[in-house]
Amino acid sequence: MKMINQYIDQTFVSTDQVLEDVLCSIQENGMRSISVSPASGKALTMLVSLTGAKNVLEIGALGGYSGICLARGFSKEGHLTSLELEESFAKLANANLTKAGFGDQVTYKTGPALDSLEALKAKGKTFDFFFIDADKENYRNYLDSCLELAEPNALIVADNVLAGGSVADSSIPEKQYTESMREFNEYTARHPRLMSVLLPVGDGLTVSQVKPQRA
Repeated sequence: MKMINQYIDQTFVSTDQVLEDVLCSIQENGMRSISVSPASGKALTMLVSLTGAKNVLEIGALGGYSGICLARGFSKEGHLTSLELEESFAKLANANLTKAGFGDQVTYKTGPALDSLEALKAKGKTFDFFFIDADKENYRNYLDSCLELAEPNALIVADNVLAGGSVADSSIPEKQYTESMREFNEYTARHPRLMSVLLPVGDGLTVSQVKPQRA
């Protein structure tokens, strides 16, 4: 799996100094190097662009790598709302998106994401694209909240759903969140309001389209 991802990144992704600088800033600030893979980032840009999404919600900002990839996919009218638990992470992400030219198209909300999601719901906010990349044990809760905020045909994308391949290959040592990802994948695949597929890019992206609710 690692060799396949290296091949994909080397073949389909060009060197990107903006994103390289983000990775350096994450390391310099003592944060974990857990940003999406280069190919996963490119996939996010393509998916936002292909769907024409204008109101994007991100759960888990870290240093802004995925935020830049998402913002690159929408137009001048697009806006990213990013939920991040840590204030210092949100500040770094905001600084990196500003450097990348998207400072006036992003809003950060800090604190527990489920609380922020409830606040957005109370305000009647809706979104046409979601990206989930935060604490894995809450993925199912995040998905349920996203569905309550979703416009018809919205796309919901979740990262790390392969857990290093351990969800499918018993010879690979399980990660702390392997079982959570198995349960999330099963839940997503069988959800009556979703049409879903798992893309084996990076550490796996589950892509789900929200079906319009019938009257």
